[in-house]
Parts: sequence; C-alpha cells; structure tokens
Amino acid sequence: MGVLITVLALSAAAGLVLLALSLRNVQQYEKGVVFRFGRLLPDIRGPGLRVIRPIGDRMRKVSVQTEVLGIPPQGSITADNVTLTVDAVVYFKVIDPVKALVNVRDYPAAVSQIAQTSLRSVIGRADLDTLLSDRDHINAELKKVMDAPTEEPWGLRIERVEIKDIALPESMMRSMSKQAEAERERRARVIAADGEFQASQRLTDAAATMAETPGALQLRLLQTVVDVSAEKNSTLVMPFPVEMLRFFEHQSRESDAESHGRIVHRSARRHALAAGAVIPRPATPAPAAVPSVSLPGERADSRSEAVRERLDNSPTRTDAKEALSG
Repeated sequence: MGVLITVLALSAAAGLVLLALSLRNVQQYEKGVVFRFGRLLPDIRGPGLRVIRPIGDRMRKVSVQTEVLGIPPQGSITADNVTLTVDAVVYFKVIDPVKALVNVRDYPAAVSQIAQTSLRSVIGRADLDTLLSDRDHINAELKKVMDAPTEEPWGLRIERVEIKDIALPESMMRSMSKQAEAERERRARVIAADGEFQASQRLTDAAATMAETPGALQLRLLQTVVDVSAEKNSTLVMPFPVEMLRFFEHQSRESDAESHGRIVHRSARRHALAAGAVIPRPATPAPAAVPSVSLPGERADSRSEAVRERLDNSPTRTDAKEALSG
C-alpha cells in the first residue's frame, strides 16, 4: 500500500513538472514563435497562456513594440566638400516575427549597421545648406533608403528616422556666424532706411499742412519750446526762422549778380580800349559856380585867373576849358 502511494505521488509530481514545462505566458506586446525539434510551426501564438509540448517544442517570443535605436556619430563629406559629423535615431518595429527570427540574426544590430551606411550615403548626396535647412527631406530620404533592405526580407518596418545633431568644423562655424551677422546687419539697415522713408513722407505731409496755415508753424515752435523747457535745462535752444535764411540767400544772390555785371562791364570796356574803340565818357555835371565878390582895387583879370586855376584843379577841367573858350 505504501509503495502504491509513493508511485502515485511521484506520478503526480512528474505531471505537474511536465505541465509547468508546457505552459508559456505571452504578453500583449509579444508574439510567440514555436520550433518543434528545430522546425518552425506555422501557427504564431498570440498573447495569453499557451500550451506547448514539454519535450521537443521551444518558443521564442518577439516584441512587436516600436524600438528606438541610436546611431553613433558618423563622419561624412557633403556634396559641396564639407566635412561634418552627424548622429541620428531610428524608430522601427517588427511586423513579421518569423522573418525577424529566421531571416536575420540579431536584427537590432543589423538595423544599426544599415542606418549607419544609409546615413553616410544620403549625406554624401546632399549639400550643406540642404542638410541644415531641409531636415524633413533628408529624414524622408533616409527612411526610404532603409526601408528597402529591411521591410520585405527581414520583416521590419522603419517608422521614422531623425537626424539629431550636425557637428560642423570650427572654421565653418565662424564663416556661418559672419554670414548670419552680415545678413542681420543688412536687414537692420533696410528696416532703418524704410523707417526714414516713411518718416520723410509724414514730415512732408506735415510741412504741406503747416504751409497752408501760417500760424501752425508758430504754434509748433512754441510747443517745441515748451517741450524743451519741461526738462528743466539751463540752456534753451531756439530754432532760427527759415524765412530769414531765405531772405539772406536772396540778398546774397542779388549782390553776386550785381558784382558779376560790374565785372563783365569792366572786362568789355577793357577789351574795347585794347581794340582802339572810342568810348564816350559819361557826362559829369559841371561844378557849381563859385560866387565872386568884387574888392576895391581888384581887377577883372585876376578874377579870371582865379576861375581858371579852380577849373584846372577840377576833374572836368578839359570840358570847362572848352566851355570858357566858347
């Protein structure tokens, strides 16, 4: 009786061990692939508690979650001969567990190698400006290049490829910073010039409005004086009227024209004299007659001599002599 109980106990223990070996728990994010004596079974086990043969069957669980794989920094040369270092990140998932287990060994390492070679190839076909400004195009091209060798033969789907960082040489970074500074300075000058142009248009409109109303300029002057005096300054600057400046300018032009006319007249007279022409002298008024007083004992001849002496000393002595001779 005791022997029978012992045999039953051993049988129950062996059955429990075999049952434990035949049960497998598959998670929701996993797929179970069963190999029987090394041969693949066609049924893929879904999530839950699954039973397999304890002897001869072996289950491999494959995660169907999206995996993130970082690509180490890769040195490459762009199409415009710029050396740089680029690192990226790849998002992929298993869509066919059988192909991922049977067709490729260690598929994460295989995806890493494919990503590195594809990254160098894509960067070598793009120039630096495209690589810096059009990241979306570079990422889409990387995804397209990596999908071809991984999706159909390996059962992997590349969901997304992102370039994380681009390391440029120090000389290229200095050149780009100078270019960016020059561009910013150009924009600042254009904006300042545009502001000056708009301000000049507004000032022109204001000047036209003030020209229609003479009192507006005086009111504006008084307002300026009030604004300046509100700061409690010790010096008050008064603007000089523009009308007075225009008056002085007009007078200066008239004087310049008159002096120019005199110079032209003198030059013409000088040329005429040099040519031997006779230029009539302008008539000079005769000097006023000097009253004479008769003194006793004085003769008429002495009075005539005195008159002739005065006429000889005058600027028009020639004309006076002719008058006396007449």
